[in-house]
Amino acid sequence: MIPDELIRTAADGIAFWLPIAWLGAIGFGVLMYVLLDGFVLGLGILAPLADDGPQLDHMMNTAAPVWDGNGTWLVLGGAGLMAAFPKAYALVLSSLYLPVLAMLLGLIFRGVAFEFRFKAHGHARRAWGAAFSLGSFVAALSQGTILAALVQGLPMEGGRYTGGLWGWLSPFALMTGVALLCGYALLGAGWLILKTEGRLHQQARRWARPLVLGVLFFMAAVSLWLPFHDSRVMARWFEDGHFIWLSPVPALTLLVAWCLWRDAAVGPRAERPHDARPFLWTLALFALGFAGLLLGMWPYLVPPTLTIWGASSPPASQGFVMWGLAFLLPIILGYTGWSYHVFRGKVAADQGYH
Repeated sequence: MIPDELIRTAADGIAFWLPIAWLGAIGFGVLMYVLLDGFVLGLGILAPLADDGPQLDHMMNTAAPVWDGNGTWLVLGGAGLMAAFPKAYALVLSSLYLPVLAMLLGLIFRGVAFEFRFKAHGHARRAWGAAFSLGSFVAALSQGTILAALVQGLPMEGGRYTGGLWGWLSPFALMTGVALLCGYALLGAGWLILKTEGRLHQQARRWARPLVLGVLFFMAAVSLWLPFHDSRVMARWFEDGHFIWLSPVPALTLLVAWCLWRDAAVGPRAERPHDARPFLWTLALFALGFAGLLLGMWPYLVPPTLTIWGASSPPASQGFVMWGLAFLLPIILGYTGWSYHVFRGKVAADQGYH
């Protein structure tokens, strides 16, 4: 017979570790979405800078074979949040209804415009190109405001949201939305450096360096602004000597930003490093920013009161869905890796997938 105390200890251990495992799985899904769909949103943000329609064709064709699979990661993150943390899912959707709706409409609008543009001609083609850019702007700005609302903390009383329809809107949220626009544009520029040659390649390098400075500026601005909020993020970083063991994250961020600045230089091909480096450094910059955010918010899922354990569903429910995730995640990873492998390499200006 197994002692009752041992059974209770094991049950308590499962109840403690399962929410952490689910936070890691959801965080991984969201990060994969940001990295993979972020460069497509970045292409839409950079679209107004294209010289003409053929150059915009070239920009969009670099992502055409792979872009529609990237949304799988957003679905995974949303479905995981609903299954593992239903309280947080309900709170986020009810309090951030408008920016979430704007994000979804922007993504749908962008997707429709992406496909319809290649079927249109003349003025209609230019209109769909503008729609692709507009949808990307709206989706990216909405994602930034959602992130800022969660980081600065939602107005809550007795576990319920009390901010009303516009309680999430603030100057800090708008600034974070613009910051994410800048970050996605940097991802898009890095992708173009990786996938193109010739004039567009050189233009992408010229776009990248100012965007690196912009991203660093917004990172610093967000860090300096947060102490003026009742935010658990800054407390996590600076209380009880936490900054000493968390300091490698900002140090690595500065190092990666410097490497990105160096490798994004414009010049003859013989004097440039490998074209993959700017994109890879940008991915690393986003990953470090995401890691810093998670470390700052821990253990809160929706600051300032809702922890991962307070928001979690029963362990039996989390464990059951985890088996499904263990089956699906390798398939999604395999499909994603295979699709990017098949369509690897440079995309010529006269090459298309439509």
